Formats: sequence, C-alpha cells, structure tokens
Amino acid sequence: MSTLDLINISKVYGTGASEVRALQEVNLSVEPGSFVAVMGPSGSGKSTLLTIAGTLESPSSGEVVIEGRSVEGMAAEERARLRRRTVGYVFQDFNLLPGLTAVENVSLPLELDGMGLRASREAGLSALANLGLEQVAGRFPDELSGGERQRVAIARAVVGERRLLLADEPSGALDSKNADTVMRMILAACKGGVAAVVVTHDAQLASWADRVVFLRDGKMVDQTSRPATPEELIAPYRRQ
Repeated sequence: MSTLDLINISKVYGTGASEVRALQEVNLSVEPGSFVAVMGPSGSGKSTLLTIAGTLESPSSGEVVIEGRSVEGMAAEERARLRRRTVGYVFQDFNLLPGLTAVENVSLPLELDGMGLRASREAGLSALANLGLEQVAGRFPDELSGGERQRVAIARAVVGERRLLLADEPSGALDSKNADTVMRMILAACKGGVAAVVVTHDAQLASWADRVVFLRDGKMVDQTSRPATPEELIAPYRRQ
C-alpha cells in the first residue's frame, strides 16, 4: 500500500478570464520509505501539489489517499488529526510559533495528540539534537538565525511517528553543510519507513532522491530515477 496517492489531481483558481489551472490531472504514488523530489520552474504548481498532498487545501477534482484512506469527505477535525499523526510539513516560511521555544515548537504536535509533557519534550529534544540544535532548545524563534529556524521546523516535521514528510524548499535558508545534515535526516526517516516528498529548485538536493518528478504549467512532464546527476536533473528545464 502506498503512503500517498494523488489520483487525477487538478486545481483551478479563479473563473473566466482570471482562471488559473495550477495543476492538471497529476498522478503520483509514493511508497513507504521512498524519497521523491519535485522540480519545475516557478509557477509550475509544485507548492500547490504539496499543500494538497498535506490536506491543507482541497483539489478542484481528483482524489488524495493517505495510507489507504481517502481524504475526500473528511471533516476538518479529522483532517487535522490526520496531519498531526501522519503528516509532517516543512513550510518555506517555517511557521514556528513565536511565543514558544524551539523545543516547545517541536513537541507541540505530540502534546496536541495526547502525549504527556515529559515524553513529548524528550522526543522534541532528541529531534533537535539530531540536527545539532540541542543548544538552542530553550530559545525563541526570533532569537534564532534563519538556518536554525529552518532546522527547528524540520525537527518538528519528523518528530514522533509520522509516515509522510512533505517539505517545501527545506534547504532554502541553509548553507551547504547544514543542507547536507537536513538531507541525511530526511534519508534516515525514509530508511525508517517514512515517505518523503520534497519540492526544490536545487538539483544537488534533488539528486539525493530515489525519484524526481518534473512539473511544468501544472502538468507532470517527466520523471527520472536514481542514479541521476545534478546536470541530468537540470535537463528538463532546458526542454522546449
């Protein structure tokens, strides 16, 4: 059973002359333990694909299935529970709560799902330590650098027993050393059975993936499997 199935997904914004077709009949299946990168030019629909996969918005048509469960028809509370328990999301703008410390931000989803305070904080500290952030656990987001905030957001996404990791440009605020650390953490999660979908412009980052899919004008136009070099991954951008 796939962790994620996107079946004939289309997304349309606006109507008439202002209509924008962000996605057009996209199909994507992601198996447990696999790492899929999504590439494409700006405006190709990459981020829309990710928000739909994470149940943060609904498609205009098509079906989202997570671990065998169709999202269609789920009440808002049930979708929120699914996200807390199953889906870890890394946003481009981090989405950290300013009034909580780094470890409180990381452990909050576990607490909301009923885990005890001590156990959730221990899990949060462990996730931060895996990214070299144990020294900033007690600091607030505005006391952290952009790279530190990004790594805290990634720790929050992988903490607990989530089975699907969705990341939008996870290395955008990081130098090459910390970007490699993040990628190794994503790969470690995949080795534990997590399915990962990562949107990126970075061919070097995408070369870590098991499979790379390419979007253009809302359509899936190509895909490649490992081994793929960064140069090979740039090639679809050059196609007319």
